[in-house]
Amino acid sequence: MNESPSSDTSAGESPSDFADKASAGIGSTILVQSRREPFEYGLLPIPKLIFTDGMVTLSPLKEKLLRIPSSHPRRVDAAGLSDALQISPADAGLVLDILVSVLPSEPEDLTTVDVRDLVLFLYIQSYKRLVPKTHKDSLAVADVWPSTSVFDGYLSVLTPLQLKRCSSRRSMPSPADEEAHQLSYLSKHIVNIVTLLADSVEGDGDESLVLTLDSFQHLGLLIQFTDNGHEGVPLSQAIPFFENSDANMSVVSVSASKVLDWLLQCISTSLEHIAAADKSPTIENGIGGINEVDATMVEASTNKAKLQLQGLPGGYFGLSQTVVEGISKASVVKQASDTMGHLLKVLNCHDSVIYILAPLSYATVYGCSDATIVIGAVGKAVRVEHCERVQIITAAKRICIVNCRECFFFLGINRTPLILGDNHKLHVAPFNTFYPQLEEHLSQVGVNANINRWNEPLVLGTVDPHDSLSHPAGASDVQSESAACLDPDQFTNFLIPKWFGAKLAEGTSCNPFPLPEAYAATQKRSNVVLNEIQEAIKNLQLDVRKKRDIASALHIHFKDWLYASGNIRQLYCLQGD
Repeated sequence: MNESPSSDTSAGESPSDFADKASAGIGSTILVQSRREPFEYGLLPIPKLIFTDGMVTLSPLKEKLLRIPSSHPRRVDAAGLSDALQISPADAGLVLDILVSVLPSEPEDLTTVDVRDLVLFLYIQSYKRLVPKTHKDSLAVADVWPSTSVFDGYLSVLTPLQLKRCSSRRSMPSPADEEAHQLSYLSKHIVNIVTLLADSVEGDGDESLVLTLDSFQHLGLLIQFTDNGHEGVPLSQAIPFFENSDANMSVVSVSASKVLDWLLQCISTSLEHIAAADKSPTIENGIGGINEVDATMVEASTNKAKLQLQGLPGGYFGLSQTVVEGISKASVVKQASDTMGHLLKVLNCHDSVIYILAPLSYATVYGCSDATIVIGAVGKAVRVEHCERVQIITAAKRICIVNCRECFFFLGINRTPLILGDNHKLHVAPFNTFYPQLEEHLSQVGVNANINRWNEPLVLGTVDPHDSLSHPAGASDVQSESAACLDPDQFTNFLIPKWFGAKLAEGTSCNPFPLPEAYAATQKRSNVVLNEIQEAIKNLQLDVRKKRDIASALHIHFKDWLYASGNIRQLYCLQGD
């Protein structure tokens, strides 16, 4: 039993009394939201991490981890976790790395994690994601998402269920639906979650478990509080039991049952708030992104109807996210001044070029096809899911690739790329571009250009145990396909147009990620050949008419290539600028 100082500040008052206090101010209501990061970027398909019995396993595990001798109280390293869970050191290191990536703040010590954060992280590995919706505009999708591909032979041997899952066009659930789903999960499991954080003291029944402010604040991994769904409220100020607390309050304990009753009341109120806002006639499915458009260029900073800084209905979303959705046959550019918050989502974009030249913490690319997507610098994680024939160019700390086909990934990546699900014909290659602010953005988000693990993909499995779809028997035993390294002879640099004429005296002028020798040699040979051709044409002893004919032929072939490749649209964008 862990003894904890028991100076219960809530004696004599019921949770409803505190709930009344929390909403006593005029127009003031404390609402609770799920933190999206652990649910979207923190789930790992490692069977030994998914505990269906919850408390039965995790409560003894917590005690076991706390007993491990350590120079850092209440913290555990990869070796300790590996021994406690009987998993490989590599898997234990992966668990700690992913946990660190979804914590509310970056810890100073990246080699250990707090045991309380760890047990909450392991608990939510049982979470099942909301089933993606069938795309609302099937006719529009048919235009850009062909029903035939090089995988026809593969698809013909699948069962009807597998075929449906591969060919059905899905779109992400709305932010409101995801928020309600995650809050419902937390409501169902909050008793176990609070119990995992609580300390045991001498007492009877509910009084035998208490929470200190320090332990309560570890709930910040999973939830956050807002005032009327707008301004963020620190956990210590949101809950009335620790109201006006200071540093010394961290050792004062409160009955866990009273905290639990208050949390359940807050979650219930918040779910009602979401449901009421979602019924508003001005909101459709809680999301307003970009509809399918056929335009030369969509300018993010001015066209608010097409590119939105998005939240939940009624403004109930404390953390803003930048959403680019439904772009078709167009080019989009967003710079740092055009983004809001630290989370980006690129959804259902087709036959387009998307430039996100900004520092971010998290990015999701979902349901895109035949597109090139450049994402400048991502300090936490990138997730690419259900994409086909997409070229992703990104500098990031981590990336996870899920259920993609015929995609190319040009990566500047500090951690091993993770590959999960039903993937086919993926290629990885070193990072191949730059823009003037790139090195500044890399520094801001903590991505190291001297470390690039682009060619070390780790395959995690064919089945994602966290989706809510049924899987055919034996599917989890099938080896998932990894990604092949792009042939150096096919590697080319990608040029980002200077859309807004940004001129920096000391801006990035070349790719900050050093190229591997084979790829650098290919680039050097290509440059030599180009220079030789240019020099040969320049030195040709031809009359003016012949030179004009050669120039005309080159222009014609170049124009044909522009139209055949679809790059003609980018020239129109530049011309429009």
